Amino acid sequence: MTQQDANQITLETPVQFIKGVGPSRAKSFAELGVETVGDMLEYYPRDWVFLPEPVKIVDAGPNQSVCLVGIVEQTDWQPYRKVPIFEITLADETGYIRAVWFHGRYLVNQLEPGQALLVHGKVTKYKHQLQLSNPKFIVLQEDQPRGPEAFSGPVYPASAKLASWQIKKIMRSHIDEFAALMPELYDGAFLKKNELMPRQEAYRQIHDPVDEDTLTEAKRRLKYDELFLMQTGLALKRYHVQHGAPAVVMRSNDKIDSRIRKRFPFMLTEDQEQVIAEVVADMGKEIPMNRLLQGDVGSGKTVVALYAALVAVANKCQAAIMAPTEILARQHFQSIERFLKGSRVRRELIVGGLTGKKRTAVLERIQNGEVDIIVGTIALIQEDIDFANLGLVVIDEQHKFGVHQRASLRKGRSPHCLVMTATPIPRTLAMTAFGDLDVSTIKHSPPGRGEVITRWVQPPNRNDAMEFIRQRLRAKKQAYFVYPRIDSENNVDSEKTDIKAAVDEYHILNEKVFPEFKVALLHGQMTSDEKKETMADFRAGKIDVLVSTVVIEVGVDVPNATIMVIENANRFGLAQLHQLRGRIGRGQSKSYCLLFAETEDETAISRLDIMTRSRDGFEIAEHDLKLRGPGELFSARQHGLPDLKIANIVEDFDLLNLARRDAFSIIDGDPTLKQSEHSTLRQEVIARFGDKLGLVDVG
Repeated sequence: MTQQDANQITLETPVQFIKGVGPSRAKSFAELGVETVGDMLEYYPRDWVFLPEPVKIVDAGPNQSVCLVGIVEQTDWQPYRKVPIFEITLADETGYIRAVWFHGRYLVNQLEPGQALLVHGKVTKYKHQLQLSNPKFIVLQEDQPRGPEAFSGPVYPASAKLASWQIKKIMRSHIDEFAALMPELYDGAFLKKNELMPRQEAYRQIHDPVDEDTLTEAKRRLKYDELFLMQTGLALKRYHVQHGAPAVVMRSNDKIDSRIRKRFPFMLTEDQEQVIAEVVADMGKEIPMNRLLQGDVGSGKTVVALYAALVAVANKCQAAIMAPTEILARQHFQSIERFLKGSRVRRELIVGGLTGKKRTAVLERIQNGEVDIIVGTIALIQEDIDFANLGLVVIDEQHKFGVHQRASLRKGRSPHCLVMTATPIPRTLAMTAFGDLDVSTIKHSPPGRGEVITRWVQPPNRNDAMEFIRQRLRAKKQAYFVYPRIDSENNVDSEKTDIKAAVDEYHILNEKVFPEFKVALLHGQMTSDEKKETMADFRAGKIDVLVSTVVIEVGVDVPNATIMVIENANRFGLAQLHQLRGRIGRGQSKSYCLLFAETEDETAISRLDIMTRSRDGFEIAEHDLKLRGPGELFSARQHGLPDLKIANIVEDFDLLNLARRDAFSIIDGDPTLKQSEHSTLRQEVIARFGDKLGLVDVG
């Protein structure tokens, strides 16, 4: 392609052919994730500035809100004052003015004499001198334009090679031409009903807004589009699953129900009854069940899963139950064994350790229909496993599996699918990350569970805490000591140092702190047999204190363990802290979760605070979502959805609701978007979601 020809430009045109970009700047854009004109249109500003026209310093008067451009003459950091201040003197050809920032230590390395600076704020009088207090500012580059229009408008996420003002200059000169390429997704009536600005206008205004009200309208339109396209993708996927290959219709009657209930030595809770009714209704249809069961740690989800599996077995089908770790798979299997002791239901456990002839024999029996319930890890979706008649798939801790792994378990068939999670999912995430699933919730735990008291223990109180733990151990209770995993940004080699930290602490606890008790160690680099043996000894009460990394996070059930110490608790996320705490309070005794942490980080303090105040997993999850944002809770890689560029599912919840309702309504009326008025919509959904949601064949 020659230097950009106006007639040829499309949304797919590489940015290097845009006037003002060229090959070397195109590389800098690529580092920001911008490779085409379409990417450029969706490279949204991170902020917008609406400033008055700059005036000269001599014209600035008290109580005026002004914009000034000058050179920094001198700087002064004054930490000794009652309220520390950072002060500069700004000069232009007409005079000087003082600017101060209270608690401005962060500016010491940002502002220095000789810099050209734009400041914006209110002028006040202090000791007969004019000054600006805490003004906003922009450090100006030598070649940066100084006219009034240069300062107002969008502020882009920039890089060392590409400044925000350079991006703004390129966008401003092309925005009309770029925006005109964006096809409208909705007709006039739809725009009017939802009070949406036309799409092309929204792109113009987001990059070059005339005023703040118009900017607000543009943001609303583009956020709506992003959420609507995502929800349309999910609605299509859901329709696809429901109307692909049919599932086996599984009947349940009073006889089957009473035979299953006889296996449980307790009454089911009201929540469990409700969820079982929903699951049985789903399994009684040709449309494959696609249900998410969320319930706090210890709320009794396994019982629901086993009930569903036994309905499948009663209908001469196989059930597969899949867990993310071997420890959890074994635990599910042990629970099932406990409930099914003496029954004719044939069950097998498949984990990584099952090899050779033993594995071959088990696989043959599964293939011949001689096994009813198969429990395993991710190994269950390996290619060499063939089910005779797979009717139900239960996936535990869904967010630890990807959306693609869930699909591969179906292997061309359509078994009913029940997905479980003990990480309570806020409504916003349930509608996005799991938007293609029906959601059931177990809110209340079974009766007879002990109270769990959570305390944040700071360094001065550690010795008292250790003495308290010693008393509990003497009373024949057991304790966990958990140490943090390495942060994801650390390299692989540092993994060893993390284990070493747990190992070091194990030696200290074993030899110096609790020499009179049996202390053991558990971590991810031990062999499968070592882990199994350690957990069995802990469960049997042969170990008093278990020193561990987070391998115990999910599914470990030892009713006599009533103390959990989480060391460096400020380094854990909320969901993880809540999961870990769920390992205690599983018997009838009162339990104690002690968060050992020393921190001044506000986010960490907020996490520790909610942990000591609340045991409600849903409240904690909502708090976590607000603190961390949706991106971190469920990475795009796991849930298969692209990152949102402008919408935020927490802040834009009302818009998300509206977009979801509209999207599902359109798919109800036109399930494959074949109608001519939906052709643009279909192209965009497939372009954005085709691979991620397996929608390519819809197109």
